[in-house]
Amino acid sequence: MKKLIVVFFLTIIVYGCGSSKALLSVEKAPMAVSIDLVNVNDDKVLVSIDPGAFQEDMVSFYIPKTVPGTYSEDNYGKYLEGFKALDYKGNELTVNKTDDNTWNISNARSLDRISYYVNDTYDTENEVKDAVFSPAGTNILANENFVLNLHGFVGYFKGLKEVPYVLTVTRPSGLTATTSLKEKEVEGLAANTDLFTANRYFEVIDNPIQYTEPNTETFQIKDIAVTLSVYSPNGTYTASTLKDRMQEMMTAQKAFLGDIDGTKEYNILLYLSTMEPSDASGFGALEHHTSTVVVLPEAMPQDRLEQAMVDVVSHEFFHIVTPLNIHSEEIQYFDFNDPKMSEHLWMYEGTTEYFANIFQIQQGLINEEEFYKRMMDKTNNAKAYDDAMSFTEMSKNILEEPYEKNYANVYEKGALINMALDILLREQSNGEKGVLWLMKELSKKYGKMTPFKDDELIDEIVAMTYPEVRTFFDTHVIGNTPIDYGKFLAKVGLTVKTIEKESGYFLNGEIPFIDVNQSEGNSIFVRKGIELNSFFNDLGAKGGDVIKSINDTSINLEAIRPIIGQSFQWNPETEIKMIVQRGEEEITLEGKVGTPVLQVETIVPMENVSPKQEELRKAWLKG
Repeated sequence: MKKLIVVFFLTIIVYGCGSSKALLSVEKAPMAVSIDLVNVNDDKVLVSIDPGAFQEDMVSFYIPKTVPGTYSEDNYGKYLEGFKALDYKGNELTVNKTDDNTWNISNARSLDRISYYVNDTYDTENEVKDAVFSPAGTNILANENFVLNLHGFVGYFKGLKEVPYVLTVTRPSGLTATTSLKEKEVEGLAANTDLFTANRYFEVIDNPIQYTEPNTETFQIKDIAVTLSVYSPNGTYTASTLKDRMQEMMTAQKAFLGDIDGTKEYNILLYLSTMEPSDASGFGALEHHTSTVVVLPEAMPQDRLEQAMVDVVSHEFFHIVTPLNIHSEEIQYFDFNDPKMSEHLWMYEGTTEYFANIFQIQQGLINEEEFYKRMMDKTNNAKAYDDAMSFTEMSKNILEEPYEKNYANVYEKGALINMALDILLREQSNGEKGVLWLMKELSKKYGKMTPFKDDELIDEIVAMTYPEVRTFFDTHVIGNTPIDYGKFLAKVGLTVKTIEKESGYFLNGEIPFIDVNQSEGNSIFVRKGIELNSFFNDLGAKGGDVIKSINDTSINLEAIRPIIGQSFQWNPETEIKMIVQRGEEEITLEGKVGTPVLQVETIVPMENVSPKQEELRKAWLKG
C-alpha cells in the first residue's frame, strides 16, 4: 500500500500543473526532469527541469565541472545552449551565466522551470583541445543510440543535491534502456516514456543509461544479476557473442572477492565506435557503483575485443571495492564544481588495476608467464612518467600540472605499488595476508556510507599491519623514492631478463608510439624518449619525426584515427609508405609492416629458489 501511495505522489509531481506544484517547497518536492529523445533538433536534446517553489530571490543552477572517476576538469556545461528560466506564466526570467557550468537566475520566487538543449560530446572529440574521455561523455544519434552519462544532461540547484529526482525520458519507438536507475511503472504513462527515480543527485549521475535497439544478455553471478548491453553500429557484435567471456570473467572476480559484497545488480553498457571523425575515440571505461560505460573500436577482432573487455570491465567491476566501498570524505561528499581531491589514487585506481590482473592468475584465467608479462609491462610503461613524484602529492593535486600529465601512471605504478605491498604483507604474515585481506578489513570498517579521513588512512593501515608497511608508505608512496621492484620480486624467487614482446603498430597496450602537436595543426609525430617497436625501427623512423602522410593520405589527428583502426587488420606482408619530416628534410620510408615487436625486460623465476621463496610465491599468486 505504501508503494502505491508513493507512485501516485510521483505521478502528481510529474503531471501536475505549475500552480499545484508551487505549494511544495524545493526542499520537499522532487526535482522533476524531462528528457526528450524523440524530437532531436540539430543533434541536440531538450531537457526541462521543474523544481519546487524557491523562497530566495536568486538561485544558482550547475552542470558538473568534474565527476567522480574522471580526475579531470571537463566542464560539461560547455555542451549546453539555449538556457531558459521560465516563470509560472511562461515568461523568461533574467539569467546570468557566470562560467561554463553556472547559471544564476533572478526573481527565483517566480521560477517554474528551466530548459536547455544538450549537445553530445562524441561528435566533437576531434574538434576540441581537451576532449571529454568517451566513457564519461555523451552520444546523441537520433533514433539509433543515446549514451546518457547523465552528468552531461542533468544538473542541480545550489543546496539541493540531496533532494529526490524523478526523470521522465521520452524515447523513440524501438529503443530500450539499460541502466541501474530505479524504474517506476506508472499506470497511464504515455507510450514510449520511461520514468526513473533517484534519492539524490549523486544517484542520477552514478547511473548512466544506454538507449539502443534491444541487444542485451543477462546472466547471474551468484547473487549478482549482470546485464550486458551492446551498441554495434554495423551489427558486427551482439551481446550473445560476448556474453560467455564476460560471464566466465565475472564469475572468477566474484570468487576472488569472496565475501566482499558491493551490489545485487551490475550493468555493462558497451558502445562500439566506428572511429569515424564524428564518433568516439577515447577507449576504455568509467566506473559507477552498479554499472560501467565501455567504449571500444568496433573494428577490433573478436578475440582482441573480448580481451579488452576482460581487462577494462574487470577493472571497473573491482571499483565496487574502492572507491565505492572504501573512500574518503572528499569522495563521499564530492563537490562537482569545486572538487577537493583525495590523496589515495594509489588505492582507488592502483589497487583496482592490480586486482584486475592478480585475480586472473589466482582464478586460472591466465598463467604465471602472462601475469609476469603484465607486471613487467607496467614497470616499463611507468618509465614514461615521473618516478620520483610523491604518489599522494600527485593524487591530491591531480587536476593541476605537473601532476595531471602523470595521471595515467596510476594504472602503471599504482598497480606496482600494490604488487610490492602485497608481497610485503605476504612476507610479514608468513603468506597469510595480502592486499585483498587489507581491502576486506577496510571494507568491514567503512563501507558505502562511512568515509575515512583522508590524512588518517595510512596510519590506520599501519596500525592494522606491520611497522615495515609504515616504512614502505613513507618511502615510496608519500615519499618520492622509486621502488626497487627487483628487491620485492626476489622475495618470491623472481628476477628480470630481456625478451622480445609483440606490440601493436602504433600502440603498446595503452602507451602510444606517436603523439599529437595541437599547436601545429594537430600534426602527428613519433614520440621521443621511449623505445620504439620494430615497425618504426625497421622503417627507419626516429623519435621526433613528424608523420606527413601514410600511403599517400595526409596525416593529422583526424586522419590517423581510422588508420590506427585499420592497423588492427594488417598482416606482416602489408606494404606501407610513410613520409616524415625530420628537421628540414622530408624522408620517404617504405617497406612491409611486419610483426611489431619490442625488446623488453620481463619477469622470470630465479635459479636455486629456496623453499621459503617458493612458499611465499605460491601464497602470493594462488591466494
